[in-house]
Amino acid sequence: MTRRAAADDRAERGSAVVDFTLVSILVLVLFLGVVQVALAVHVRATLVDCAAEGARVAGRADRGPADGVARTRELITASLSERYAGHVVARQTTIDGLPVVEVTVSAPLPVVGMLGPSGAVTVDGHALEEAP
Repeated sequence: MTRRAAADDRAERGSAVVDFTLVSILVLVLFLGVVQVALAVHVRATLVDCAAEGARVAGRADRGPADGVARTRELITASLSERYAGHVVARQTTIDGLPVVEVTVSAPLPVVGMLGPSGAVTVDGHALEEAP
């Protein structure tokens, strides 16, 4: 080996550690971003399902909007956490001339660490009212 090749080898020593560290940080940030989005989508889908089930309960002939709110809160508490069940509202309305019960849930967005969006997610669930 020549002197120049030996000097180049010594100058490159340790660069693999730096390369690994830089790439690892980038991959970790990307992974945490994917986890953040997956968690937010999961919570939103669960809230939509709970609101729809609460609306179905409230739409029964022998039940009312208060029963739908109670059922929605019960489902959210069982599947996610009590902090997501804080703001649940049910109301009777008309859509396309049909009587409908609408359950609206507003909950905070789950955030992993300090990064990510802040705010709330609002979802609705609808069900036709049964005639008494």
